[in-house]
Amino acid sequence: MTTTDGVPLVFVHGTRFSAGQWSMQLAALREEFPMGAVDLPGHGKRSAEPWSMSAAVEVVASAVDALGHGPAVVIGHSLGGYVALEFARRRPELLRGLVLAGASASTRGPWAAPYRWAAGLVCRIPADRLTRWNDRLLRRLYPPEVVEATIGGGYAFHTLPTAWGEVLGRFDAGSMRHVEAPALILNGERDTVFRSGEADFARAHQHARVELVPGARHLANFDAPDAFTDAVRRFARQLPATR
Repeated sequence: MTTTDGVPLVFVHGTRFSAGQWSMQLAALREEFPMGAVDLPGHGKRSAEPWSMSAAVEVVASAVDALGHGPAVVIGHSLGGYVALEFARRRPELLRGLVLAGASASTRGPWAAPYRWAAGLVCRIPADRLTRWNDRLLRRLYPPEVVEATIGGGYAFHTLPTAWGEVLGRFDAGSMRHVEAPALILNGERDTVFRSGEADFARAHQHARVELVPGARHLANFDAPDAFTDAVRRFARQLPATR
């Protein structure tokens, strides 16, 4: 299979990160699939752009259109997973398949309270201090080839309260009913919070399945990049290049 034959892939990063989150996946899959990774509004190279869910959906849509190979598989992690769910609802004609990674927990009801508190706390801590903490944490947990592109892309702490303010209260398993394309719910085995609703999310969709990345936590594509990439590859290979 060549990049001409492969289903296009668009990767959407998680909270505070950038397109650099996907450096390992892009390197591993670029010979087989046409693909790209986006910076969401307020993140990475779009740091100066104001966040909105509508703008985020349009960023993903533009990335799919730019590949020029028809509807795409959209792979979204955490915040990016919820953006991908909204993209599926608003732009179904551009979606060939959906991979939700670390984004199968309801953001409604009591689950939302801790995240509202954390988003508010971020505003009270200087961004340079948060940056140092994040750099040290990522470098302690992961090898350079996994995280240097993420570190280089910077962190969107200033956008976090607004972005999660729009996500919280918005999504639950019922959101899967708006997804017309096949779906893979791909979670780290040890991500107990963000996989808490995975069974409900899967039941709400006629063609969804759950796959766990063994031993991985919320950042499954960092914890086990090869296993995460292989899961995306298998899912994409099962889909024809065109509808």
